[in-house]
Amino acid sequence: FYSIRPSFVTPYLSARTDDVEKGLFLRKFGVPYWALAYVFGRNRMGWYRLEASLGRNSVVGTTVRHGKVPEHLVADEHHQTCNGEKVYLATTVGGGCCLGVAVATNASTAALTEAYSVFRAEAKNVKPNYKPKTVNTDGWKGTIAAWLNLFTTIVLLRCFLHGWLKIRDRAKHLTCFLELGELVWNAYDAVNIATFRRRLRALQKWAWANLQPGIVRDEVLDLCNKEDLWVKAYAHPQGHRTSNMLDRVIRGMCRYFDQGQHLHGSVQVSEQRGRAWALLQNFTPWSPQATRRNQGYQSPAERLNRHRYHACWLQNLLISASLSGYRKPLPQKAG
Repeated sequence: FYSIRPSFVTPYLSARTDDVEKGLFLRKFGVPYWALAYVFGRNRMGWYRLEASLGRNSVVGTTVRHGKVPEHLVADEHHQTCNGEKVYLATTVGGGCCLGVAVATNASTAALTEAYSVFRAEAKNVKPNYKPKTVNTDGWKGTIAAWLNLFTTIVLLRCFLHGWLKIRDRAKHLTCFLELGELVWNAYDAVNIATFRRRLRALQKWAWANLQPGIVRDEVLDLCNKEDLWVKAYAHPQGHRTSNMLDRVIRGMCRYFDQGQHLHGSVQVSEQRGRAWALLQNFTPWSPQATRRNQGYQSPAERLNRHRYHACWLQNLLISASLSGYRKPLPQKAG
């Protein structure tokens, strides 16, 4: 049988949407539950349950409704602690939206493969033959192996920004730092492979002539020696050459978890909170300035889909989460 629930109430009739949408909007920025209870009423556990319930939905299926699952992705792990133990939040971003957050208890290939497989399962639920074309990573071997295990045909693009950051952090004190930065980013801005290779060779020649032996010169030469990794991006102009899109998402995620004193409870509870934050990130409205810069679209999910169901962001999310965001039922566990 089918059940129909209006979008002006939250699941299980726990609240009216208009009464809680502003409080949940503030949760995106990590405002503590007790502060929400002080300003908006209810109690802190009530606000916690409202937020955590969002994490039961498919992140991909809820976010991608009228649009397509992005074929060009960025992936990385956000380091956090759960009950004082280090964990890794395997985060997948595409189309400006956070499409996956899963907890890996260690940084091994097996653990990261299991964590990123949550995104793959949700993406294939939306599009059974889904095969992303590219994914940008920072070069961590476990991350690379995990994505190749999950999508054998995917092209791995290395993040040029991470190559520069290794240089920047060691060369800030040099008098030639600005010139070095201009040479690196001039190579990045090359419009074709031939120009890129020529500018990278010029950077290499400059490094030998102007940098003293040591870590800075080694990092510059290492960037130049990875020429074949950087040029892969030219064959995929829609792919991401840097991790900027993911960094913007993780910056907000970091603030959210830091404000909440990191993760607590079981891995499953921690993952559900991460998934809830991902949906808040995708559906809560941008600032008026960001909305103007994005042709009037009010949130990442709205821009991805070029559509919204309702002017209220929370009602838009709840409608998008129809059937928990799944297109077909998940297989039932035995027993």
